[in-house]
Amino acid sequence: MAEELTPAESDEAAAAAGPEEEEQPIKQRKNGLYPGVSDELAENMTSGWADTALHDLEPIAQASHTAARRAALSARFPGERLVIPAGNLKTRSNDTEYAFRASTEYAYLSGDQSEDGVLVLEPKDGGHKATIHLLPRSNRENGEFWLSGQGELWVGRRHSLAEAEQLLGIPAKDVRELPERLRRASGPVRAVRGHDAGIDAALTDKVTAERDEELRAYLSEARAVKDEFEIGELQKACDSTARGFEDVVKVLDKAEATSERYIEGTFFLRARVEGNDIGYGSICAAGPHATTLHWVRNDGAVRSGELLLLDAGVETHSLYTADITRTLPVNGRFNELQRKIYDAVYESQEAGIAAVKPGAKYRDFHDASQHVLAEKLVEWGLVEGPVERVLELGLQRRWTLHGTGHMLGMDVHDCAAARTEAYVDGTLEPGMCLTVEPGLYFQADDLTVPEEYRGIGVRIEDDILVTEDGNRNLSAALPRQADEVEAWMASLKGPKA
Repeated sequence: MAEELTPAESDEAAAAAGPEEEEQPIKQRKNGLYPGVSDELAENMTSGWADTALHDLEPIAQASHTAARRAALSARFPGERLVIPAGNLKTRSNDTEYAFRASTEYAYLSGDQSEDGVLVLEPKDGGHKATIHLLPRSNRENGEFWLSGQGELWVGRRHSLAEAEQLLGIPAKDVRELPERLRRASGPVRAVRGHDAGIDAALTDKVTAERDEELRAYLSEARAVKDEFEIGELQKACDSTARGFEDVVKVLDKAEATSERYIEGTFFLRARVEGNDIGYGSICAAGPHATTLHWVRNDGAVRSGELLLLDAGVETHSLYTADITRTLPVNGRFNELQRKIYDAVYESQEAGIAAVKPGAKYRDFHDASQHVLAEKLVEWGLVEGPVERVLELGLQRRWTLHGTGHMLGMDVHDCAAARTEAYVDGTLEPGMCLTVEPGLYFQADDLTVPEEYRGIGVRIEDDILVTEDGNRNLSAALPRQADEVEAWMASLKGPKA
């Protein structure tokens, strides 16, 4: 990784650029190898560059949808200034940053994913005027484009404000001027806080926690019913994820020779080639690690005869993620006990999926799945019945642990800030997308179950879209029934030499 220039170099460039730039010198890394910037070099770097402006750009695919979302937001909060930041880069260590991911609320309303961006809806008669505030292209006159660690010669070209307007369909302004304007603003303000400390500080005496929470809850609930663009993106995410699972099955022998990390890396390659990233940390849990719900260390052994619980999702370029789980026999064949537990979870998931339909209570799919699991646990003698008693007391949770699903969209646990009455106590509508993911987990140290159960974990998870007449399984490309899983794995591994 190349080194940036030194503070001394930065100071010289700032001095040459004038007093305005002296007030905000370009921050540079200590201990660089160059002692300074000569006047001749500084002058040389200001000229001799071709015009790279982009013209006649087409709006992004979701531009009409983001406009409709902003209109609905405007109608909900008339007469109030609304501020939605993208967020800033976060330091990973020293002077390196984590890959940036724009806040969900910002990307949902604008379609933009630029760090430091801020969407502002200014109240006016009959609604709001939306403006997106962005960093303009790097300044070539003061040397920022090559001296700053975030200059274009270091991190790549960004769109000009004019280009952003064409792409997003929103008037664009320089975000560096926004904090002072917000400090001077009057009237009621609501903001999505916690993403941009500078914007939060500029609004500190203008916002209230109650108003901001109402905005946050509204934006969560607005995402519950997906539009046509969103459904298409979720389907793309599921299709890519299915191909990622196929990739993993093909290299299970290499994972056995190394570790769960081989599985993690294999799936990550598919996510980066076909999408933006993984939608969350991949769970590549082999053997007893499958009983740890969010096992993301992925540093354990992969052994023939044991199960692999793979919970992973590709995130599309527009930030919609799949969330799919399959539990696979590493050697391609379930043994008798593994199949018994797997079949119980499959039956539970079938009951849950059948309960997903418009007009049903959100909790119905969870209740249906849990009833099946409780029946199995009683049947196997692991807990004393009757089933109704088990469910009333929640005794099945020792081995099921988690809820049976959640909303899905731009966040893997989407709509999380929605009001309880609009989410878990609400009613399913066409366009909602949720996971159905029952599981049974017998911990390696659980002395209440027979020894042969210990260390077995099974989860099956699919992404289910509520339709006008029922539901559609967006992840149906991946087999679920045990015999089909075995046949699918055999077809991918091919004949042995």
